Amino acid sequence: MKANILINKNYEIGKIDRRIYGSFIEQLGRAVYGGIYEPTHPTADDCGFRRDVIELVKKLNVPIVRWPGGNFVSGYHWEDGIGDKSKRPQRMDLAWNTTEPNEVGLDEFQEWAKRANTEVMMAVNLGTGTPDEARNCVEYCNLDTDTYYADLRRKNGFEKPFGIKTWCLGNEMDGSWQICAKTAEEYGRIAVETAKMMKITDPSIELVACGSSNMGMKTFVDWELTVLEHTYDYIDYLSLHTYYGNAKNESADFLCKCIEMDEFIKSVAAICDAVKAKKRSKRTVNLSFDEWNVWYHSKGQSFEPWCKAPAQLEDIYTFEDALVVGGMMMVLQNNCDRVKMACLAQLVNVIAPIMTENGGKAWAQTIFYPFMYASAYGNGSAMRTVIECDTVATEKHGDAPCIESSVLYNEAEHEIVMYVLNRSLTDEVDLLPVFEDFGTCKLTEHVELYCDDLKAVNDKDCERVSPVNVPVGDEIKLKKHSWNMLRFALEA
Repeated sequence: MKANILINKNYEIGKIDRRIYGSFIEQLGRAVYGGIYEPTHPTADDCGFRRDVIELVKKLNVPIVRWPGGNFVSGYHWEDGIGDKSKRPQRMDLAWNTTEPNEVGLDEFQEWAKRANTEVMMAVNLGTGTPDEARNCVEYCNLDTDTYYADLRRKNGFEKPFGIKTWCLGNEMDGSWQICAKTAEEYGRIAVETAKMMKITDPSIELVACGSSNMGMKTFVDWELTVLEHTYDYIDYLSLHTYYGNAKNESADFLCKCIEMDEFIKSVAAICDAVKAKKRSKRTVNLSFDEWNVWYHSKGQSFEPWCKAPAQLEDIYTFEDALVVGGMMMVLQNNCDRVKMACLAQLVNVIAPIMTENGGKAWAQTIFYPFMYASAYGNGSAMRTVIECDTVATEKHGDAPCIESSVLYNEAEHEIVMYVLNRSLTDEVDLLPVFEDFGTCKLTEHVELYCDDLKAVNDKDCERVSPVNVPVGDEIKLKKHSWNMLRFALEA
């Protein structure tokens, strides 16, 4: 099979906002307790954070992490997680049927974020919470005033404000599974009033309103239109969430899931622009794809209700899953003109690229690697491409292109970075990139993620799926069902 990719220097999609390489940690399962925090672990630092996990997070180069939820946030009161740990209450978490000890709260998580070289995307409770509670949290985090909550932060040992700039107005409020779920009208009203109070408190913050929980919701589109009708003038982003699975083991269709993701993004961007036109606004509301991943392996797992930090949603990812995650990452890059933030859900243990054992090792799952290389080298400008390639036959998507790709022009580094997924389950692809108006381009690195076994996994004792460097020559060959990164140096 053959494929040509044409890239012209004059055709740019947009600049990459590095926050598209964000992630997510919810107070769920072992994401926090046994994940980022384990005071008795051999690598624990002075705050009880696992240093082995922090090092893996740094390798992913994650610029922002959404916290504390997720479904959890709709029943969470942030004041339970500040101040003296010995005085903090244990609470029933109705979202996940567990007990939350509140050993790690806002005070601790903002400190962990600093140690992991990342920023916090803070979510506020618009389920059981109130606009005033959200406003108070902004004051506690960001203000240097002589007022109650700013003084409370100082009393708790933090003289300087945390400086959290990005805030989510609740989570998946259209979902029947959500604590205190709301209609679009109900959510729109509380969201706009909360937004007004939060921005009066700190005008510099950015706000994300809840879009539909996924594209399959019966209220999709109507929800967005109603919510935006209320909030458009006060928010900066609208959220999107999606997860993909392969429960029927149909690999050809599974490797095309990023086509659906692209359609979802373009649909929501169009909805935002329709409201913009209706309101005759000069502002553009962009998108925050703040939950995305493959998720299906762990569905149906059971645990003892009301226990602390059980193993929940611990998907063990295959090589095939890594290919899909790599394709989804390309879609985010190719829509960087509208998607300014995104969060791989989640970061540690819970549907995550990083796994740990309590008291033991931490390791990289298969999906770790395409994300790591995207974050490390996917900077600069995303370029429009023209792709000529063969197709692969699928049941759901018909004849789909065998190639999925994104191309980044990093002018500062004088390089072009190309990410390419070969969807074909049987055929190698001869790739010919054609560069126009760039001058001389020389291939300097070819990183390949490949395994003959689509179901291969990594575990604490054996890494069966890991990237390799392919010797660079005159031809570029992409193995069947492989993910690839190609770096080209430009003459200065």
